[in-house]
Amino acid sequence: MTVLGSHFIDFDTARILVADDDPILGQFAALHLATPTLAVEVAADGVAALERLQQGGIDLALINLDLPRMDGFELIERIRCDEPLKHLPIVVVTGHEDMTAVDKAFAIGATSFVVKPLNWRLLSHQLAYVLRNAQAESHMRSQLQDLQRVSDRKDRVLHLSRQNLTGPLADILDSALNIDHLSAAPEIAASLRRIAEASVALTRVHADMGDAERLTPAP
Repeated sequence: MTVLGSHFIDFDTARILVADDDPILGQFAALHLATPTLAVEVAADGVAALERLQQGGIDLALINLDLPRMDGFELIERIRCDEPLKHLPIVVVTGHEDMTAVDKAFAIGATSFVVKPLNWRLLSHQLAYVLRNAQAESHMRSQLQDLQRVSDRKDRVLHLSRQNLTGPLADILDSALNIDHLSAAPEIAASLRRIAEASVALTRVHADMGDAERLTPAP
């Protein structure tokens, strides 16, 4: 990150929503936070903020706890119950050092908090830190989902293998052993013994696959 002039911090490309009913604060947010790579949008109440968030494209929400129509607490709860939004980073704004309100906000899903009057320079650094952490967590969730998909496919292959091979292997082994007793030609008998031995080996492999399936921990 690089400093732009004396006020701006250059973020990675991102879009934040400022939910605050103070129009002056909204104007200052656009003035002090917006950069060529960071877009700032403003919502004047909780209902408008939620509607904008549900449209998508917002990377971080800066939420005043004292919003009209829907206060910041309810807005946070609604965000955390919305599947596409549940991991959205949320920074709450409170007008005084009300730690009870801050504790409540964290309990329902806030990511961080700031206290008015805002120091815009410090806020820029804090938002950049929160955004970086959110991006890292998103990348980690994506990797875990990829690993889970690989594990699920492996489990399906093992399960299908056991389902599809049990009957045929038993039939091959039983037939080879029965015909071996009836065959008088040495070369035929030798071939049948090799078939029987191969069937036994495959049966053992199949049993090992079943053990692997049973020992695989549940996700």
